[in-house]
Amino acid sequence: MQEKSLRVYEADKTFFSKITNTLNKFLTPGKMGINGVIISMKRNNLLKNYENYIKGEKESNKKGTLLKKYEESYTLYLEAIDKNVLEAIYKKVKNNMATEYEKKALSDYYMIIHIKDTDYTEYKYRKQKFLIELDNECVLDSRKDKIINRFSTFYCDKIESLYKSIIKQYSIKLAEHLSEKEKMEVYNKIFSTLDEYVTKVLPLKMEKEPTKEIYIDIKDEYEKYKQYSISKLAQNDVIEKNMVLLGISRRLFTHSLPLTVAEQCYVKLINDARDLIVDTRLPKKREKAYVQLLDLIEEYNLKILSTKVYWDNNDQKQAFREFWKKYQDLDKIENKEEKAKQREILFVRDDLSKVRANENKYEKLILIYKSKLVDLGVMRRFSSKSTTLDEGIYIKGLEKKSKPKKARVKKSK
Repeated sequence: MQEKSLRVYEADKTFFSKITNTLNKFLTPGKMGINGVIISMKRNNLLKNYENYIKGEKESNKKGTLLKKYEESYTLYLEAIDKNVLEAIYKKVKNNMATEYEKKALSDYYMIIHIKDTDYTEYKYRKQKFLIELDNECVLDSRKDKIINRFSTFYCDKIESLYKSIIKQYSIKLAEHLSEKEKMEVYNKIFSTLDEYVTKVLPLKMEKEPTKEIYIDIKDEYEKYKQYSISKLAQNDVIEKNMVLLGISRRLFTHSLPLTVAEQCYVKLINDARDLIVDTRLPKKREKAYVQLLDLIEEYNLKILSTKVYWDNNDQKQAFREFWKKYQDLDKIENKEEKAKQREILFVRDDLSKVRANENKYEKLILIYKSKLVDLGVMRRFSSKSTTLDEGIYIKGLEKKSKPKKARVKKSK
């Protein structure tokens, strides 16, 4: 009987154990509770409608219906996650039973809610991004390859569109009448959002579509960017990192970050580099900031001004054309050292003409530029003490001949 009829069952695969496990999941608060089960159901429905929409996108007769189903399931999916945050996570934090991750999630949630009063559009996109990222963590924690693969396709597609929408909103905001302080805040938000995208989303996109032309083109810039995401950065490294981010954004966010906004961001970085040269006391750091400024000027002219079609100021347009012609002539110089020298002279002279408009702020930088031009042999340094025509006559090739000073006669009224 034992040999022929006795069978051994694994405890976790019997009918009654499955029911018990399911009930435990329903009764457990948090990710695996009743809210977690509802989110899972809404997520599966969303993915089904999303996949149907992608497949039938080319069929014009079905496109509208499929899009409507997808959008409806997307709304219900977000509502389920939002409810989970407000009910399960909030209760756990209130009862001091939450993990550090859950505490941070609730803190981030209320930070996003706070944006609603000042910028509803940004709040709308930020909240969607937060809820999807929160659920993505739950999907990854499940370690179920099938659902992870299905969800990652939707996640990459949707999260990229949300990042683009957020950056576009910042671009629109810069067109408003903002104070200098408010503009700086928007610039910092743009760089912060680009940093988030390149850190979290771009690696997933490159992994899914490694042969896509756009990702092949930015591969070198992305590798350079990764050098700045390891440790705490100095001010000059932050400037260089943002310069790399702007370079990547010119390919990935062409419509969300238009040329006029990218131009303003480059000008902001150039001003940061100028300030760093002025404020830095150590000669080595100042020289490093000076070299960085030259690279920024080159990239700004190469990636922004050379592609600019519409100019508000004709004088600026003409000045750039003259600069651009001289820059292109550098390619004719075969000697590398001479080419580097002429490049430096061109960039310093160009920026010197610009900073002279704000001489009070950049007095020290102007002196540094003039000193550089003297070292490069295109400017002479004269003594601060000078003579008048009455004190002496200077003639090329002859010695100085002094004249007696004329006595000043006070005329009587």
